[in-house]
Amino acid sequence: MSESRAPFETQPAALETAPAPLGSRPKRGVSLFWRTFFFLSLLLIGCIIAWLQTFRALEFEPRAIQSAQQLASLVNLTRAALVHSDSIARVSLVKTLADEEKVRIALREPDDVYLPYDTDTLNRGVTDALQQRLGRDTVVARAVNGTPGLWIGFSIDGDLYWLQTDPSRIGPVTGATWLIWLATAAILSLTGAALIARLINHPLKKLQFAASRVREGDFDATQLSESVATSEIREVNIGFNRMAQRLSKIEQDRTLMLAGISHDLRTPLARLRLETEMSVADPQAREHMTADIEQVNAIIDKFLDYARPDHTDLQRVNLHLVVEAAVFALGSDASVQINIAVPHEIDVLGDAVELQRVFSNLLENARRYGRDPKTGDVQIDIAAKPRERWVLIKLRDHGKGVLPELLEQLTQPFFRGDSSRTAATGTGLGLSIVDRAITRMGGRFALANSSTGGLAAHIKLPRAIN
Repeated sequence: MSESRAPFETQPAALETAPAPLGSRPKRGVSLFWRTFFFLSLLLIGCIIAWLQTFRALEFEPRAIQSAQQLASLVNLTRAALVHSDSIARVSLVKTLADEEKVRIALREPDDVYLPYDTDTLNRGVTDALQQRLGRDTVVARAVNGTPGLWIGFSIDGDLYWLQTDPSRIGPVTGATWLIWLATAAILSLTGAALIARLINHPLKKLQFAASRVREGDFDATQLSESVATSEIREVNIGFNRMAQRLSKIEQDRTLMLAGISHDLRTPLARLRLETEMSVADPQAREHMTADIEQVNAIIDKFLDYARPDHTDLQRVNLHLVVEAAVFALGSDASVQINIAVPHEIDVLGDAVELQRVFSNLLENARRYGRDPKTGDVQIDIAAKPRERWVLIKLRDHGKGVLPELLEQLTQPFFRGDSSRTAATGTGLGLSIVDRAITRMGGRFALANSSTGGLAAHIKLPRAIN
């Protein structure tokens, strides 16, 4: 086996873009808290608006009638005062009305130009009510000859007059006070919606965290409370705790069982190998029998590797040293060439023994199934580069690759690809062990056919940053 090293920039098998499972982040949806808060907010704001519109609609008619009664009384009192006063007193009366009540009396000319008092529903209601009380010939205007105000046209003994008063006599339905109360109601409603959404979301967040820990193999890290007040949440927590306990027991039994099988099988295998070397005279038969025994030992090792606990303590590991150790452990083979483009300064968070096992399995897989169809040689390229908080690693061969529809199944236990990649005997656990080990270390693993031929293994590991 030959090994060559080249600078990362000039390496012929430089790290390609990682496949979708590694390079792209999953689409983040809206959390349950914000969904609940959003829908509660819409409901409450809709209720506030509906309440306000209902209030306005119910207030329009009473306010219009009340305003019309006051204005009609003002017109009638003014008409009566003018009718029953002499010319001298009438002048004084008009001046007093203008100074004290802000009511101006003016003659109505035939060529006066006025704008009807119909800007909104309330104003139209006031106009109709005034015409019903004072007569259909009553004119209500919001401006006369360009002068704004509340103008009411009436007659005294056939003479036409204008009565001008302040439009504020008809109070608006909404104002600063209503806006303040509306804003206060909206703020209180949104605060209540946030509290309700948080109350609903809090136990689910705990369940989400506990499920993530169980997924990582940490069955005892989080025990959900079984004494919460809500009966549905309490039943869910009890069921989850029992499930986690059962999974923990199953995991412990599996590890113990495989360890026992390994221990019970290795002793007779060792005796069998010793007896084979001592009793079998034919060197070729002895060599084949010894190889079979070694293969059984290797299979037992694979089972034990696959059955390792899911929890791993992460430490700072130099990636270059781990790769070199795995390459050295592969042994010497003249038909295998390994190109390494892993910078010396790259450190990852992981377990050194687990990482060396990962690269050993990948190298062995590439050595077995990654031979060039033309030359029969094996060329393996290993490259790595940091990217923000992660380190992307690529290990590829130059063989035939695999069918695209089989890529996702290669990491399943005991699965083997097409016949071209299963010529050698094995357990079918090598890539499964790699996938489990990378997951235990908080990374991601994916397989893809290289654009230039061969199978590429993509690894994404947390970067150790000072």
